Amino acid sequence: MPARVEQLTSEPAERRSRRIEDLLADMSLDEKLAQLVGLWLNVNRNEGVVAPLQDAMQGEEVEFEAFARHGLGQITRHYGTRPVDPERASGVLAARQRWLRDHTRLGIPALAHEECLTGLAAWRAAVYPVPPAWGASFDPDLVEGMARRIGASMRALGVHQGLAPVLDVIRDQRWGRVEECISEDPYEVATIGAAYVRGLQSAGVIATLKHFVGYSNSRAGRNLAPVHAGAREVADTLLFPFEVAVRDAGAGSVMNSYAEIDGVPVAADAHYLTRVLRDEWGFDGTVVADYFAVAFLHTLHAVAADAEDAAVQALTAGIDVELPTGVTYLEPLKQAVASGRIEESLIDRALRRVLRQKAALGLLDENYEPAAGTGPIDLDDPGSREVARRLAEESIVLLTNDGLLPLGDAAGKRVAVVGPNADSLAALFGCYSFVQHVLPHFPEAEPGIAAPTLLEALREELPGATFLAERGTGVDDGDRTGIEAAARLAAGSDVALLVLGDRSGLFGRGTSGEGCDVDTLELPGAQRELAEAVLATGTPTVVVLMTGRAYAVPGIVRDAAAVVQAFFPGEEGAGAIARVLSGAVNPSGRLPMSLPRTTAGQPYSYLHPRLGGAGSVSNIDPAPVLPFGHGLSYTRFTYDNLTADAAGESIRCSVTVRNDGERRGTEVVQVYAADRIASVTRPVAQLVGYARVELDPGERARAGFDVPVRLLAFTGRDGRRIVEPGEVGVSVRRSVADVVAERTVTLTGPVRQITGAERRLTTVSITVDNEVEC
Repeated sequence: MPARVEQLTSEPAERRSRRIEDLLADMSLDEKLAQLVGLWLNVNRNEGVVAPLQDAMQGEEVEFEAFARHGLGQITRHYGTRPVDPERASGVLAARQRWLRDHTRLGIPALAHEECLTGLAAWRAAVYPVPPAWGASFDPDLVEGMARRIGASMRALGVHQGLAPVLDVIRDQRWGRVEECISEDPYEVATIGAAYVRGLQSAGVIATLKHFVGYSNSRAGRNLAPVHAGAREVADTLLFPFEVAVRDAGAGSVMNSYAEIDGVPVAADAHYLTRVLRDEWGFDGTVVADYFAVAFLHTLHAVAADAEDAAVQALTAGIDVELPTGVTYLEPLKQAVASGRIEESLIDRALRRVLRQKAALGLLDENYEPAAGTGPIDLDDPGSREVARRLAEESIVLLTNDGLLPLGDAAGKRVAVVGPNADSLAALFGCYSFVQHVLPHFPEAEPGIAAPTLLEALREELPGATFLAERGTGVDDGDRTGIEAAARLAAGSDVALLVLGDRSGLFGRGTSGEGCDVDTLELPGAQRELAEAVLATGTPTVVVLMTGRAYAVPGIVRDAAAVVQAFFPGEEGAGAIARVLSGAVNPSGRLPMSLPRTTAGQPYSYLHPRLGGAGSVSNIDPAPVLPFGHGLSYTRFTYDNLTADAAGESIRCSVTVRNDGERRGTEVVQVYAADRIASVTRPVAQLVGYARVELDPGERARAGFDVPVRLLAFTGRDGRRIVEPGEVGVSVRRSVADVVAERTVTLTGPVRQITGAERRLTTVSITVDNEVEC
């Protein structure tokens, strides 16, 4: 456990260790197994599905006291299963913890876990932008601050573990869970994901890394589809964010991927769960099963003969805790011990990890008293909304602009607001927000949070303009009956705002989100036809895309006066978009994923070798319409004096950036490296550092980057992780496709073999010249 979490108990480490061993020696097998499972109450197995195949896997409803008579490892989603008043539910949770303390033989409370990807997934809790928006912000410090606030709200409710962040690297934008991922670049995922871990755990809540590993690399972008990735691709691209989160940020928990990699389900793969995670990286936290993943070894993957076989395989591979319930880790695992199929010592191995974690959280303290149920709780306080606002503003990407934006005050202008997401509350939120994850199953419930739609926010931001609205079509209903009226409204207006995109949901109930994969990257439904009709009027048109993924919209990029991308921006997102449109906020977001030209380019990553790009050997050009890292501003930035040199284990480079425009703005300085010649094919460019630099007009700053050569490591032909000597191109770019300046440095010495002790992250320094040049 990382030190920040350990500090929640004052008990000396040596005493805790002795106490854990004494507990182990005193526990019956039933009591041991009870600590390795969760209990999910108040969930309907046939309605309100919020987990894959929940209807088939979730057992019949049980009474808490009966299930927990031998103790309980985890309480599953006490707040995140149905709309419950936080204060009242807090009292219920505290009462259950006291019952465990007072009415079980050992008196061990349970860990309570919740989803918390875009904020705590509970009724009335603040909802932040989705992870692609974190990636678009290129601001780890702000993400860390967001996670700290999320953790504080969870601790106030008596929650100990959060099932976030998602560290899957985006590989195919057809996958519905792209909206849960940070970026297509593993370095950006690593830095921002680690920041989230630090923030959450600084509040005393265990962060759980998802989904270890390979999940995002599924065939054709289909959820749970097989992953066919070579060991090199897994090691060089997909594992890196998890390694950083474990080794550099001290993550306390890891959740397995549902994926099967080259035929072996990760839930039963000791190579990843034990040899890589624990033996190589030194991870000493808990591995928890993604919901029903252990049982899936039997029911979906068919590598286990029955529930007992599945339990034995998962526990042996390294899964410590079965979530959300005890489908396989109770009776089936008990039978496996009785038959001699598994040694009880393997159960003890998992149990030690669980008890160490509970001890670190203070749950084994003699004077333990539940944190929940102790007073008024505000889960959406002004401080949280301020962070949500800042992150939404920083994440909005101005894709194109012919000068129409900013709109200014738009006084006296007639503005047509068209599109299915213009007046939609749902368009603000991702599938792991409570609003989208749970509330659709409770239509009688209020949203629980105050958030304007974009149309409402525009009317507040630009009171001098006249706004007239037509929906035109739905997100995905294919209804074309309103397109003519929408085009007519646009034709009679001074400006048209066309608001298109996704509706997030679960398992086919949306166009984006878990289980909402697509076979085309065309905008859903009849939205492309709506866009064509509005653009054909000739009225200057701003297109706002509110989505969970990047869509192939080359016609919109070509024909619209301006295009703005907002990945589900959260409760403050509508106001943030309105302020960007008006010019009150200068946009600074950059694309965390390439904007595709067509579906034919998928799966795609800018991290491709030479033959991954266009060439005479194929008639298909996979190049995106707009590249990773792209984003415009209302001011102009220029670069000068790039220097770069290699010394020892570092490549040091620096560059001067200046604001040559007329308003304050933020530039995202991006540093890339390219291994010129290597023993295996390497990407034509890879991100190795970045920095947000905020400057007044005429102001300049020197941005310095100390890049560890470890970032150039790859898996050599013999399977070892190495860094080879030779020439490396170092460049500063506005996006991966927009090179400002490049230098060549030479790594000298022998081939370096990676041991794990190397520095993994780039150190950044920003020195602002306070003498503004006019």
